[in-house]
Amino acid sequence: MKKTFLYRAKLSRRTETSALTWLETCRQRYNLALEQRISVWKNHRRSLTGYDQAVQLPALRKAFPEFGAVGSQCLQDVVERLNKAYRAFFRRVKAGQKPGFPRFRGKNRYDSFTLKQAGWKLEGRDLVIARVGRFRLHLSRPIEGEIKTVTIRRTSTGKWFASFSCDSVPERRLAPTGKEVGIDVGIKAFCVDSDGGAVENPKFLLESEKLLRRRQRSLSRKKKGSKHRVKAKHLVAVTHEKVSNQRKDFLHKTANGYIETYDAIFIEDLKIRNMVKNRHLARSISDASWGMFFNLLAYKAEEAGRQVVKIHPNGTSQVCSRCSEKVPKSLSVRTHRCPFCGLVMDRDYNAALNIRALGQRVQALTRGIPCVA
Repeated sequence: MKKTFLYRAKLSRRTETSALTWLETCRQRYNLALEQRISVWKNHRRSLTGYDQAVQLPALRKAFPEFGAVGSQCLQDVVERLNKAYRAFFRRVKAGQKPGFPRFRGKNRYDSFTLKQAGWKLEGRDLVIARVGRFRLHLSRPIEGEIKTVTIRRTSTGKWFASFSCDSVPERRLAPTGKEVGIDVGIKAFCVDSDGGAVENPKFLLESEKLLRRRQRSLSRKKKGSKHRVKAKHLVAVTHEKVSNQRKDFLHKTANGYIETYDAIFIEDLKIRNMVKNRHLARSISDASWGMFFNLLAYKAEEAGRQVVKIHPNGTSQVCSRCSEKVPKSLSVRTHRCPFCGLVMDRDYNAALNIRALGQRVQALTRGIPCVA
């Protein structure tokens, strides 16, 4: 199976200068390739492909010496990224979504470069990249499988990371537990499961909102181009990075808990993009990061030999989990009270029970097993 290993990297000032030069050269190559595609379409009504631009690379490196200082595979990856951006643009057009045409990358807006099979080597804890330098890696876990690509990334706060994309990584299957669970995500509680467990919503962004507001206000007062503005911008980036790291740590730990405990996990197939259109809930939904949580569950389940099943969310909170009668209620009503069978329980717990029941039906149908209600 495929897997990505991410490590924090430390580098000397000289290596950092070389890496920043590569990032700037890649940014220029991206902008030139985008400008070329736009110009060819405007003047000749013809579309350039990624292959058309890739074969021009040898001539480009001869004409512009600055491009010759960067690895050819790295520059080819830049063209591949632009090609992916164009494919995503046309896919959104066909789907009737907001297209989002590929944009030119401004200064400090290109933050990573990728190498494939050549131009780098591992020497113990060090990653050595030709014409760049040595990256000392914090190997929190061993690299497994066959390394296909190496990506060097710089964050907005100036930290460096090395990412290894590997094939043929050994699977680590967990022992079966015979347990299944339905999970209902929310805002008041991050999630409630069908076994009665609840995970509180940490609301990391809300906790840092006061500090973030103060630092953003300070940034807005600084003169553009000044050193004070650079420092203020860095402080804003540090605040956002801390919130992001807290959120990722929380989601990883929560997902791991469910993957280790249950063989099958049933979740709702939520259309989060539509849900955030509600201006009253958009900020809270984005802070909760349900989509990231579902993605983590999916890839961790694949590695562990577990199963994640998505079910249609329609009516899961409006139906009684005991008698299956419809009990309409608004979002503000947090307790489920069934007038037909007398069941009284937490709204989210009732929804989690419905999710598990629906998931088990879907699972039985896909396996061809008779479903017992």
